[in-house]
Amino acid sequence: AFGGFIFGLDAALISGTVGYVTAEFGLNDFQIGAVVSAPGFGVLGALLVTGLICDRIGRKKTLLLIASLYFISALTSAFAPSFETLVLARLLGGFAFTSLSLASMYIGEIAPASMRGKLVSMNQLTIVIGLSAAYFSNYLLQQMAGAPAQWMLDLGFADNVWRWMLGVEILPALLWLLLLLLIPESPRWLALNNRDHDAREVLSKIYPASEVDEQLNKISNSAEEVTLKEQFKQLISSKYRVALIIGVTIAIVQPVTGINAIMFYAPTVFEQVGIGTDAAFLQAVIVGLLSIVATVCALLTIDRLGRRLIVIGGLSAAAISLLICAYGFSSATYQLDQESVLVVQSTQEENLQSLDALIGQEYETDVAFKQALRDAVGPQMAKSIEASAIQNAIDINVVLVLFGLLAFIAAFQYSIGPVMWVVFSEIVPTTIRGIAIPFFAFFTSLFSWFIQQFFPWQLTVMGVGQIMLFYATMVIIGLIALAKLLPETKNRTIEEIEAELAR
Repeated sequence: AFGGFIFGLDAALISGTVGYVTAEFGLNDFQIGAVVSAPGFGVLGALLVTGLICDRIGRKKTLLLIASLYFISALTSAFAPSFETLVLARLLGGFAFTSLSLASMYIGEIAPASMRGKLVSMNQLTIVIGLSAAYFSNYLLQQMAGAPAQWMLDLGFADNVWRWMLGVEILPALLWLLLLLLIPESPRWLALNNRDHDAREVLSKIYPASEVDEQLNKISNSAEEVTLKEQFKQLISSKYRVALIIGVTIAIVQPVTGINAIMFYAPTVFEQVGIGTDAAFLQAVIVGLLSIVATVCALLTIDRLGRRLIVIGGLSAAAISLLICAYGFSSATYQLDQESVLVVQSTQEENLQSLDALIGQEYETDVAFKQALRDAVGPQMAKSIEASAIQNAIDINVVLVLFGLLAFIAAFQYSIGPVMWVVFSEIVPTTIRGIAIPFFAFFTSLFSWFIQQFFPWQLTVMGVGQIMLFYATMVIIGLIALAKLLPETKNRTIEEIEAELAR
């Protein structure tokens, strides 16, 4: 599950670099989206072959391959000389994002039924710890760049702070690669490949000696070798139709909540509230810590309250929270006075007298205000001063909006965030899991990529209030669908769940 920590780092470290990378390479909205979403696009291709690879060479070797890709991607991203190289390096890292589905599969295959929810949710816990570490690291490095020591200046730190941010991932990725050498192969995969002696040895580390043979018999009776084509045929057959519909539905609902836009662009999102760049980076740290607390709560209650109750309750809270955010942003107004313009002008060395044309003008939406900025100083300069301009112009109920954002994140990280991976690991049998979980994850990754790629464009065209309303609508639709479809799977063996869904 430590791979989730690397994923969290990879996903959130980029959030702190958006402004720096945009300035260094002169990026537009779609190029910014490409840098942030490149891993989400890369994982789409990787998921198509992950099932084949992990069935062919085993779960452990595939995880080692994935860890190697994380390491190479982190190293290359930190030293990327161009926009194109950075996108390609992050694309390579996206191939490793299959660690989430594969780690869930592996943990689900070694976990006793009574502990499976808890253990698979560890994957989500390490993700949010990684997110939190990334936000804290970005905040620390950003503060250091504001007042660099002489040795930092000698290393070119202030001009390359985004490279240090991305470089933070290098050592943890290498550590995970080394740690994976210590884990055993999945006993279910071993039994599937007629290696009962090896499977028994692994099971003896998990179960009391008196239960090992019983568990091995259960696994062996449900394990039969089938080709990838046959696995896919089984997955879409009437026998597993219910499991397929549930898996695809929850896979789509999770990303369309908009969580990746808020988490991957955290400082950018909080800048829209008008709290400034420094406070936005600090707020992102708070988001990371809140995510950890919410996920730990899910970990402690998922096997007691069950999957269904947590998902339904969490999505309900998420919808209300997003509607609060939408209301807060739609009620905001933007107006610069003479003093505010002077403050914004002081953040740049260039002459920005053209901003004087905005003095006294009131704008009812962030879209109109940002367009006025672009008209006054040009697209690139407008991006550079946007956070400062919004901070000095906005009139908004900050407490209400921040409450809505934080409540949404807490609701997500308590519910569908960790539960999705648990459900994936429970609703399909061992024989087709190698293709089923990557198949479900493909839908999650596809919709995640859309959210990440087009968020900067949405921010420019739709504005924050309309974006939040859109996400709230998606959550409500998902809530209705899962309330009808999602079964309760707590305290049931995978074989029992399979039999029930088949009926």
